[in-house]
Amino acid sequence: MRQPQILVADDEPELIEILTDYFEAEGFGVVGVETGEEAVARVQGGAFDCVVLDVMLPGMSGFEVCRKIRAVSDVPILFLSARGEDADKIRGLGLGGDDYVTKPFSPPEVVARVKALLRRYRRRPGAESGILDFGSLRIDPRGYRVWRDGREVPMTAKELELLLFLARHPGQVFSREQLYDRVWGDFGDPRTVTVHINRIREKVEPDPAAPRFIQTVRGIGYRFEGEPR
Repeated sequence: MRQPQILVADDEPELIEILTDYFEAEGFGVVGVETGEEAVARVQGGAFDCVVLDVMLPGMSGFEVCRKIRAVSDVPILFLSARGEDADKIRGLGLGGDDYVTKPFSPPEVVARVKALLRRYRRRPGAESGILDFGSLRIDPRGYRVWRDGREVPMTAKELELLLFLARHPGQVFSREQLYDRVWGDFGDPRTVTVHINRIREKVEPDPAAPRFIQTVRGIGYRFEGEPR
């Protein structure tokens, strides 16, 4: 079985060394880099299963690194940050991050969160066949692709998993907490659901301000409108 590969990007060599020891003890392969530029180059040139990314990198910030990674890959990203402000968490998640840990943290927690991300990433619905056709919106679970009006729409893994979960339960209302539990699991902040919903609407709705597919049920959560053809 292939050894999972983790990229750790942090400007503290000691922290990279500590995390490397813990990940390797759990059977992971680890590459450590100390700048954002190195992190982007590594992701573009290699196959990683998860990126552990410090927000406060020198030169190119972790947020900018995440933006560049998301342009080429949907690899799960776990942010590390010395700042715990909600605005930073929401920004990181909004850029495509999958989870967020505030320093100081315990290395075993980071390893546990990465394991959880990998389990959910591998359980993505691409194993199921059958394109869901909603007219202007088409979703291919097997190919992990989405089209709007015949044009393919790039999506991260979590965006597609959230959209697909809603599309497979048309007419049902789910709270943010329920959606987070179904798509992300135990770790993290349910507010990321709102961030991902907004990003999905920008990509698939004819008019994101008046969504046709993903409806907001005020005070409760979200509902997908439409039956597949």
